[in-house]
Amino acid sequence: TQETGNSEYNGTVYAGDKNSKNISLMINVYWGTEYLDDMLKTLKKYNAKASFFVGGTWAKENPEMLKKIHVLGHEIGNHGYTHKEHGKLDYTKNLSEIQTCHEIVKEILGIEMELFAPPGGSYNSSTIKSAEFLNYKTIMWTRDTIDWRDKDAKLIYNRAITGMTGGDLILMHPTKNTLEALPAILAYSQNNGFEATTVSKTLGLID
Repeated sequence: TQETGNSEYNGTVYAGDKNSKNISLMINVYWGTEYLDDMLKTLKKYNAKASFFVGGTWAKENPEMLKKIHVLGHEIGNHGYTHKEHGKLDYTKNLSEIQTCHEIVKEILGIEMELFAPPGGSYNSSTIKSAEFLNYKTIMWTRDTIDWRDKDAKLIYNRAITGMTGGDLILMHPTKNTLEALPAILAYSQNNGFEATTVSKTLGLID
């Protein structure tokens, strides 16, 4: 199958095919809206696509920005409704968090999202089962820039690019320092023959 090279663990996916030349920036959005316009401009400048995993409460409050991200050809993924720790939730609450976000985004964009990134990477078997029930794949990451904690563009850059290989899913958020590091991250990936594209493409779920 197309997915042969993917790295899976406990029903979650944390990397794509290492033999490919695709990498993905996973941008999780609940806050940082003020940095998104410039991030989108930078992605466009480098002809790169990314996957934005959006929180339901954020999407509800920022429908125009959500539309803009989508219209520019970036992938929209589910990041839960209220940024809960999914690993502490039972099946019903997991289901509700994922489904509520799904419905909000569907109402705004008319799309059916298929990728779910649990906030903080927290999940349990109920998270996986409820996501699967809603036709979602649960997505983790290969490398984490930890940009929400360490407000240092050089550190963010180094965490994103050190040992970069095909199939990497690189976790980040819309922060001032991430925006600062983004051109260098995209330049590095391009100069080393990688294509920054959507998570679905990196996982071989679409061509």
